Amino acid sequence: MRAVYMWLGRLIALGVLLQAMWIALGFFTVAHKIDDGTSFDKDYVENNSILGLDMHGLFGMLIIPVLGLLFLIVSFFSKVPGGPKWAGFTFLAIVVQVVLAFVAFGVPAVGALHGLNAFVVLGLAAYSARRAQSLETAGAAPAPVAA
Repeated sequence: MRAVYMWLGRLIALGVLLQAMWIALGFFTVAHKIDDGTSFDKDYVENNSILGLDMHGLFGMLIIPVLGLLFLIVSFFSKVPGGPKWAGFTFLAIVVQVVLAFVAFGVPAVGALHGLNAFVVLGLAAYSARRAQSLETAGAAPAPVAA
């Protein structure tokens, strides 16, 4: 279970990196389409797919939260010292990330906090995975010697 914990932490961190790629792809696609004369309004966005924006939404609303929940559940069985604490912090940061996204649609300035919190999620997930990895490479603790 320690390896599963480690890999879930790594997948969450990778997911955050992919999120940055998806949102950049989405907004550069929008900029390109505007340069080509496309007029963006609510109707256009609701009726047309923009790959980067769609993938950012999918990862942010489904994939990363599910990975975070699995990470938290697995942490209780992983025998990683402090594992549940760090998985809990990671999951909490993911929940905050989703809330910030929804708030940012009404208060765009909150989008800056959404971007900043992505680094918090990345750091927590990577730190948690590295803690588990250091236990894996160190091997299991030696068995106590009977006197």
